[in-house]
Amino acid sequence: MVRLPLTTEEIERGARLGTLLRRARGDRSILEVAMAAGVSPETLRKIESGRIATPSFPTVAAIASALEVSMDDIWTEVCRPAGAATRV
Repeated sequence: MVRLPLTTEEIERGARLGTLLRRARGDRSILEVAMAAGVSPETLRKIESGRIATPSFPTVAAIASALEVSMDDIWTEVCRPAGAATRV
């Protein structure tokens, strides 16, 4: 199976996700958060640095849960296209 190269948009979205998760982690160590999320510290490190720009949904959900960040917040900050209307 051949994996297609990531688009510029996917790379930028991965960078925004990494920044959001790193900011949410605060002073907690990568090891502490990774263990709580059930992922390897290297996986978390790669996501935070943008080296894994398109992590799986279950991985993002587990990390978000460990950091007490809602998936709605992730969608708003990372995935929603600029200028998209917010639901009321």
